[in-house]
Amino acid sequence: MTTEQLTREIRKKKSFLCIGLDVDLDKIPKHLLKEKDPIFAFNKAIIDATHHLCVAYKPNIAFYEAYGIKGWQSLKKTIEYLNEHHPGIFTIADAKRGDIGNTSSMYAKAFFEDLNFDSITIAPYMGKDSVEPFLAYKDKYSILLALTSNKGALDFQTKDSEGEELYKRVIETSRSYANSENLMYVVGATKAEYLTEIRKIIPNSFLLVPGVGAQGGSLQDVCNHGMTKDIGLLVNSSRGIIYASNKDDFAHVAAQKAKELQEQMEVILNTSN
Repeated sequence: MTTEQLTREIRKKKSFLCIGLDVDLDKIPKHLLKEKDPIFAFNKAIIDATHHLCVAYKPNIAFYEAYGIKGWQSLKKTIEYLNEHHPGIFTIADAKRGDIGNTSSMYAKAFFEDLNFDSITIAPYMGKDSVEPFLAYKDKYSILLALTSNKGALDFQTKDSEGEELYKRVIETSRSYANSENLMYVVGATKAEYLTEIRKIIPNSFLLVPGVGAQGGSLQDVCNHGMTKDIGLLVNSSRGIIYASNKDDFAHVAAQKAKELQEQMEVILNTSN
């Protein structure tokens, strides 16, 4: 999937919503635990109820690895279901990988070839040779952690490094990587005021923005500071949508919550044209 195709989907659906599929068996409706594969049953119900309201899904890989081989099988079934039934939806493996070159090559093979995700989140700490194996894949995207939404982000990411904040150095340096046109960046919604400075460095790149909803980020602030003429945003909501209800109506309620965000996005898109 190309960014041009993603932008067309955004304009068609009047939505730049990404839904996080972070499945915790302690939080899903109890009746699903009777299913042969409760994780996939939950994901399928959420996808069936919300696919027309979003342009991306983002499974957080830790929530599948925690359940061993069964969790990994559920993840594979989920991504296969999405690719078969909703090929126009952008898929993000929220894996936060990043290791020495040959290891990163294997991670890239796992997520881009075996699982056939469109993109993966990458931790940039180990530098160029840990990122470029992911960038080598055509029409696949590496989403670099730039400025995250957690409180601990302030420990390092905004600290001065040779005259500028570290997150700026990360973004600027990444632009020199081979196939850097395949880079996107994670910028937390709780750091919306930083988006103006980020857009000076990467005016056209797509940003994955977590933190709207349960973490308190403002959709309007994110758009005011970060939206481009081609939108350039994927705003993620996870818990605020998928766990809005733990009863039999969970998928219906999830769709209502997704619809609320989509309608806000539609207003913003209409007024920004």
